[in-house]
Amino acid sequence: EVQLVESGGGLVQPGGSLRLSCAASGFAFSSSWMYWVRQAPGKGLEWVSSINTSGGATAYAESVKGQFTISRDNAKNTVYLQMNSLKPEDTCVYYCVKDPDLSFGQGTQVTVSS
Repeated sequence: EVQLVESGGGLVQPGGSLRLSCAASGFAFSSSWMYWVRQAPGKGLEWVSSINTSGGATAYAESVKGQFTISRDNAKNTVYLQMNSLKPEDTCVYYCVKDPDLSFGQGTQVTVSS
């Protein structure tokens, strides 16, 4: 059974940082591209970032480029999202997603507020 368990969210002040983690199990993690997507209250899903199987290739939405960094540790079956200089508009539920079936985790809430 595919499991994706996100963690690391919380309440942070504007300008702060968080690192999200997604622990994966039940599939060949090292052979799967992984993604982070997010959803703001009352809005649709927004793709945030992608990482290839080795971690050597990444991509980012324009809205987070230079602010967020995706990485992975295939030995730990975990993908990360380092988020810096957080803004109130980054307040969302963040989900990790596996390729190719686009399975989601349960999400982790990030709230950026003073």
